[in-house]
Amino acid sequence: MQTSVLTNWKIHFVVILISVIAELIGIQQIKTGIGVILFLPLLYAFILALFFNENIIPSIGQHLGEHSSATASQWVLIGIMPFIAKFGVGIGPNMDKLIAAGPALLLQEIGNVATALFALPVAVLIFKMGREAIGATHSIAREPNIALVADKFGLKSSEGVGVMGVYVMGTLFGTIFFSIMAALLASWDIFDYRALAMACGVGSGSMMGACSAALSETLPTLKDEIVAFAASSNLLTYATGLFVSAFIALPFTEFFYRILKKLRGSESSAANQELADLTSSNGSEYTEEKEVSFSSIQTVTIP
Repeated sequence: MQTSVLTNWKIHFVVILISVIAELIGIQQIKTGIGVILFLPLLYAFILALFFNENIIPSIGQHLGEHSSATASQWVLIGIMPFIAKFGVGIGPNMDKLIAAGPALLLQEIGNVATALFALPVAVLIFKMGREAIGATHSIAREPNIALVADKFGLKSSEGVGVMGVYVMGTLFGTIFFSIMAALLASWDIFDYRALAMACGVGSGSMMGACSAALSETLPTLKDEIVAFAASSNLLTYATGLFVSAFIALPFTEFFYRILKKLRGSESSAANQELADLTSSNGSEYTEEKEVSFSSIQTVTIP
């Protein structure tokens, strides 16, 4: 991409304008019966940016320039670098607390298997999905997971379609979901703040940022520790997540899919047999009705 495209002043002006509006709105809280829902400026910025996306409103491209969305996505990658560096700096002062967490920080990556345990039965048994469900549910489908599926199955395969679908949905709505759920779960006062902070590190900088920011606003006195645990978890996810997905999550998802597929097949066979029995027992009645209907048509005369 040419430098002149990256320095398009119109895109930078829109980004600054959206950022100022989002910050002026500020952090908003809604108390509900199930907890506190926290809305961050990141959420407002995301919604406002949708109105300047040429893929959603094509006429915007005429004003912001051709391929403005692709240009903005490149700036996201550039802008996320100092953001991640800031989180990395926060790990050092809290190293003793991270070490005290022990194996939990390392083993929490196995939680990826939970996506298959909860989501795969829904995908296969309720939505009747095929092998797309394997790619969609073996992880939260970030870049390393896409590379794994692409290498093993290919992105044009059913598994590739599934992983790319979840990746797109995660890119569009992941930060919104994480920012809302993190504050909601923290307000319940059920989970340890360290567990919630570690859960923020899913291998996505934007999701981790939204999640840790929501937790920090809910538990302001523990802000530094939350950021440290979230950043460490995110870093370990990048380091170990691919191996966990390759050797544990993906094989388990394929194995679980075969079991669910057989279960779905047995349910379909039972339903078909029940229908066949019903048809067999009432077949004579159906035949008589058809014959009566047919004979009545035959006896109609046209004057």
